[in-house]
Amino acid sequence: MAPTDRIVTENTFHIRYAETDSMGITHHSNYIVFFEEARSHYSRERGASYADFERSGYWLTVVEVHARYIVPTRYAQRITARCWVDELKSRAVQFGYEIVDAESGQVCVTGYSKHICITHEGRVTKLPSEWFAAMHEDTTS
Repeated sequence: MAPTDRIVTENTFHIRYAETDSMGITHHSNYIVFFEEARSHYSRERGASYADFERSGYWLTVVEVHARYIVPTRYAQRITARCWVDELKSRAVQFGYEIVDAESGQVCVTGYSKHICITHEGRVTKLPSEWFAAMHEDTTS
């Protein structure tokens, strides 16, 4: 369940036909894409796009991703993707996610992704101080 003690962003969209399998159920691989969209939305909502992060010389490379499928979603269903900072370290961040039915609020999928900050040269580095400070603030709201 999304935490109540920190900033949680939400964006709502419809499941597209191309995201479903022959049974009309959202293919499991698409939830990782939904997590990515939720993470990008989180960044934009917090006032700093991930594109800006990349332009400043850094990447957040995914080192682990996990999804727990609870209830399937289907073509044309409106879902809400929630995202928050779960854990923050000097060089790493873990984001938490929920995919919920936009009408009923039923949790369909939960998950997380872990990221390490690297330079464009591929070296592990500390998160830029302004990004770290903003995410830290979001974890202690």
